[in-house]
Amino acid sequence: MARALIIVDVQNDFCEGGSLAVPGGAAVAGAISEYLDAHHREFDYVIATQDWHIDPGSHFSDTPDYKDSWPRHCVAGTRGAELHPDLDTEYVDAYFRKGQFAAAYSGFEGLLAPEDAVPTGERQAGALPGGGGEMDAESLEPGDDAIGLDDWLQSHDVEDLVVVGIATDYCVKATALDAVQAGYGVTVVRSLTAGIAEDLEDTVAELELGGADIA
Repeated sequence: MARALIIVDVQNDFCEGGSLAVPGGAAVAGAISEYLDAHHREFDYVIATQDWHIDPGSHFSDTPDYKDSWPRHCVAGTRGAELHPDLDTEYVDAYFRKGQFAAAYSGFEGLLAPEDAVPTGERQAGALPGGGGEMDAESLEPGDDAIGLDDWLQSHDVEDLVVVGIATDYCVKATALDAVQAGYGVTVVRSLTAGIAEDLEDTVAELELGGADIA
């Protein structure tokens, strides 16, 4: 039985200074890095998810309702879609990208990113292969053999998940609840998440009712 940490969407656009900033996002990025330094040996795998929008349709809006539609964010190949520089990626084993052509809140909607398209120790946060700016959409589309998160976890015999990241009341919640539905044991570390709403008690209650443990 293996155990994995899932780091949800700790990206520049979701942290202070980004186009859809969540209060405390940068602090959570640093806190997750400190947690990993202290606890990485407790996990067999560490996974990071990213919003990775190419053309998500009505998910983007010039007049967003901040429920089903949002300002433009995490566009594939831009600095806003990159992981926040305070998040140490040293221990990350796999990256899953979601929402290319539709809204996607759960990491279980993500597809495994190719190894040559993810951060390495030689790459600065926000840097892009071949230079900055948005990349050609065709070059960013997943291949036909792309692997989903659930399939990847099953192939690595993972049974227990710890979920952290941004935002508590959206993508963290969706990822944790989908994980429970898929049969994993799930714990959400509340202190390692940042939420959009000021009061997250309803979110915590929903997570607990859905079968996730809150630490």
